[in-house]
Amino acid sequence: MSTATQAPAAPTRTYADYSAPLWKRLLLTRETAVIALTVAVFVYATLNVENFDGPLTVKFLLQDIAPILLIALPMTLIIITGEIDLSVASIMGLSSVLLGVFHDSGMSIPAAAALALLAGLACGALNGFLVAYVGLPSLAVTIGTLALFRGIAVGLLGTTAITQFTDTWADLATDTIGETRIPLVMIPFAVLAIAFTVLLHFSTFGRGVYEIGLNDEAAHFTGVDVARTKFILFVLSGVVSAFAGIYFTLRYGSARGDNATGYELQVIAAVLLGGVSIFGGRGRLHGVLAGVVLIGVISSALRLESVTVNVTNIIVGLLLVASVVLPSVLGWAGSRLPRKASADPAGPRPDKDAATAGV
Repeated sequence: MSTATQAPAAPTRTYADYSAPLWKRLLLTRETAVIALTVAVFVYATLNVENFDGPLTVKFLLQDIAPILLIALPMTLIIITGEIDLSVASIMGLSSVLLGVFHDSGMSIPAAAALALLAGLACGALNGFLVAYVGLPSLAVTIGTLALFRGIAVGLLGTTAITQFTDTWADLATDTIGETRIPLVMIPFAVLAIAFTVLLHFSTFGRGVYEIGLNDEAAHFTGVDVARTKFILFVLSGVVSAFAGIYFTLRYGSARGDNATGYELQVIAAVLLGGVSIFGGRGRLHGVLAGVVLIGVISSALRLESVTVNVTNIIVGLLLVASVVLPSVLGWAGSRLPRKASADPAGPRPDKDAATAGV
């Protein structure tokens, strides 16, 4: 009587078997590279740029980048889904004008700000509806609403500006936390940053955001409500942009229809520089925040060196192009390198072993 030889069971494989070591996954990333570059540029500017390490530099630096930091939070999630929002700066301008108009008509700053936030919510809802439910491309939609919202803002005030704001609120926008050099606006930013970090990295909603960016059709079949997710993200973008516009207005003490012109490019440049893929499905918030700070440090250092704004814009533009092109170049270079042959990752194949086993 012959005894059948039982095929050996396939070894249990875990995620760690297929991934890189932990230190590589933490250190050899684009986000870590951006953080390291930010630190290096900051140290270099401190040592070589006159007055960069002055007592007011950190305060003004954070005040300058605060609107970009705020808008970069929802923009990160939008770009991870494979969409984009180019109307954020025009929503800032519109909320600035509405704050000025309502306050000039006799409203208090809190009431006028609440109405401006509602307007930002409505703008984001319009973008979200057209993209998520009508199915229009976000690039075309937000280019159109960029012109629409900016046109409304300019139409309400024309070339005039409203500069009379309550001193208490204007001072609040420029004050610091106690005796530190950290502006008060960093408190709401920190709250929003924690909320968006939890939303993106520690919730099922955030996992759905990544799934949509990788393949929105597959995400739909796995139970992700693609349309609702995109709609919520555009609404969040509108509200946060309006809040940034309110802060911008109170800080500079001026409500104008052309406020924050061009800010959308700085936000997108910082998000892409921070490691978010323009094709969606990849990115982390800490890299994005480092990208914002990097652009802010470069701009501040160049301004102290009396470099013109045009040169600064050229440098930021080159960083944006590099952040988009470099990952593709590195991926192409990696695919051209010879790869070492490895054993069958699936382990022993029971069907093959059984076929060749003696009976």
